[in-house]
Amino acid sequence: MSHILKLENVRAYYVIKNRSSAKEVKAVDNVSLTIDESEIVGIVGESGCGKSTLTNVILMNIKPPLRFISGKVILWKDGEPIELNKLSRDSLKKEIWGREISIVPQFAMNALVPTYKVKRIITDIYKSHYETSSDEEHIINMATKRFNDLGLPEKVLNMYPFELSGGMKQRVIIAIATLMNPKLLVADEPTSALDVITQKMVLKTLLDIYHKGFIKSIIFVSHDIASVRQIATRLVVMYAGKIVEDGPVEEIIRNPMHPYTKYLIRSVLTPERTTKRGEIVTVPGFPPDLSNPPSGCRFHPRCNYKLSKCVSDEPPMLRVNDKHFVACWLYS
Repeated sequence: MSHILKLENVRAYYVIKNRSSAKEVKAVDNVSLTIDESEIVGIVGESGCGKSTLTNVILMNIKPPLRFISGKVILWKDGEPIELNKLSRDSLKKEIWGREISIVPQFAMNALVPTYKVKRIITDIYKSHYETSSDEEHIINMATKRFNDLGLPEKVLNMYPFELSGGMKQRVIIAIATLMNPKLLVADEPTSALDVITQKMVLKTLLDIYHKGFIKSIIFVSHDIASVRQIATRLVVMYAGKIVEDGPVEEIIRNPMHPYTKYLIRSVLTPERTTKRGEIVTVPGFPPDLSNPPSGCRFHPRCNYKLSKCVSDEPPMLRVNDKHFVACWLYS
């Protein structure tokens, strides 16, 4: 299986300055992750765990106060590895964003320019990547075909964003984000603030672009494990800026190994007997301050299974089986 993207020991911190000092918020701290072709990878974790920061790192969309500290972000383009962290922002905009990696950002429904019709937004975006292409008719024909492929009405192209429902806006943004057939689509909380029926429609649109080959892989970021389970083939669990578990989605849901993952699974109501584990529970305690994270395993202050080693030593990522990994001293 071919790699699309690889993160190696990536650190990205928010540098918060005041009059007398500065502090570093370690939002993504020593994260390694590989995305292969034909994967839909769900990334889950509670608010503030670093999920959205990780999406910015994947695209190298680094703007103050976020700072890329160290590590590598490698993208395979035409079979050759490229270190995105070494490219200028202008190069990323013209050569990578939209063409190789694209994103449906958090709060994407507010991303459409309200005074432009959808077709004007599409032509402007396309021309920003292909300056020599000024054939608007070709661009609109291409957009019309993509809308038809995804079951979106053609009339939407001649509408303003304020004329569209929230779910329709989200589906339009997915169509626009994948118009140039990028290898990888990053969807950051694409179903938040949507009702259950509209969530289903958005998930179906994502699956359509995947199964029809418009993109090769998806990273689906969410705090909602139920939504991730409907679309993902692999699950990555983040806690306090680190990955704590990684494996096939059904295997992790049926047999979670990290204590934090167990709490996440038990916090979701499910009617299935195979995954039901008694009453719904919440994770005890509070997330740590990432400007001064705990020593050792960052989850140990909230963990009922902690060992003395957990307090002092950070656990490595351990292999449970061929595809399942967990960062926890309980399995060493």
